[in-house]
Amino acid sequence: MVNVETLGALERRLNASISRQQLRGEVEARLKRLGRTAKIHGFRPGKVPFKILEQQYGMQVQQEALDETLYRAFAEAAKAHSLKVAGNPEFEIKKDDPAAEQIEYSATFEVYPEVVLGDIAAQTVVRASYALNDTDVNNTIATLRKQRAVFEISQQAAQKDDQVYIDFSGKLNGVVFEGGEATNFKVLLGAGRMLPDFENAIIGLRAGETKSFDLTFPADYHDSNMASKQVTFTITLHKIETPRLPELDTEFAKSMGVKDGDVNRLKAEIRANLAREIDRRLKVRNKDSAMQALLKISTLEAPKALVNFEARTLMQQMLRDMEQRGAKIPEGMSLPPDMFTERAQQRVKLGLILAELVKQHQLQARPEQIKTLVQEYAQSFDHPEEVVKWHYGDPSRLRKVEDLVLEDNVVAWVMSQARVSDQAIAFNDLMEKE
Repeated sequence: MVNVETLGALERRLNASISRQQLRGEVEARLKRLGRTAKIHGFRPGKVPFKILEQQYGMQVQQEALDETLYRAFAEAAKAHSLKVAGNPEFEIKKDDPAAEQIEYSATFEVYPEVVLGDIAAQTVVRASYALNDTDVNNTIATLRKQRAVFEISQQAAQKDDQVYIDFSGKLNGVVFEGGEATNFKVLLGAGRMLPDFENAIIGLRAGETKSFDLTFPADYHDSNMASKQVTFTITLHKIETPRLPELDTEFAKSMGVKDGDVNRLKAEIRANLAREIDRRLKVRNKDSAMQALLKISTLEAPKALVNFEARTLMQQMLRDMEQRGAKIPEGMSLPPDMFTERAQQRVKLGLILAELVKQHQLQARPEQIKTLVQEYAQSFDHPEEVVKWHYGDPSRLRKVEDLVLEDNVVAWVMSQARVSDQAIAFNDLMEKE
């Protein structure tokens, strides 16, 4: 006898039982299989008496068999009662009487919510746009030249883009504060690694000169002990180096990977790369606008089990990113789950909303769309045909592309249904750090 209780909006409890005889049969079968390879002192493999196996492995095998039997029975009962289970159930044995022929249990779990979609036509979605121009290409080339600059000692006054070596000492109420002192410290003026007022105080100084000035730390300064505090810095400038930029010529083009050194080819490649990056970033922005609109019109509750799983995934992703940036992560380290709960809830809700939209409006990814996206992605590599082959060599890789195409289809659908406000975006705003 199976019955299902409603404990909350999504929480359910299924009460049922499993056959003890069936469980005994499963335990016996497992022990016999184990006996074929079990190594127990005094017995050859395959010749261990059943009683010995039972004494040695009985409890472990009993628990394994019980877990598997419960999951199998629960899955059958859930299917019979048309329950769309979200996450894993929590089992509880209600009565464990060895003489009883039935083992009564309960399984507490959540079900997927009903997704109620409102009127997307009432929403205004901002669609960002940008037109690539020659200035963008030239500015990118200028940045690449700066990155390959050779610094040479200068006798002129320090100016923006110079590299300087200084001693500095900062005092708060007449006492040097922690981290406020350094010798022969290298500063690239204009790089933004130091506070603007600090860099501005260096500009105009010559090698050998010393200067004192007051500086007030910003209210949002990363060191809260120094936020909004006024200090006095004393700087001594030792050396100034001025950048000498490489010429935009054949040698520079070759250093950038253009084998024949053709400068026009370099410019064309930079333009193509910029166009791909602009397109990618516009897609990200416009997707976010579309998804926020969908969240506004949708009513649903996110299953806690799915939110918790997503939060753990986000935490692990952050830890991996930190490791890739060079941080040393202690083994077993975790971060507070609350850091990720809000984002996890949003991601779970969007996943459920997208699934409902795809079902209602047939927005599934088509094979030709997947192929086109793979080919577009492959163009940024030296051997695009190998990249295409790599994607099609593993279904899991194609599924990731399929998910991206599906999201593109949903965004296109939202843009076709909602009120769209086209908005040109500045290049620097579009290319700012994501």
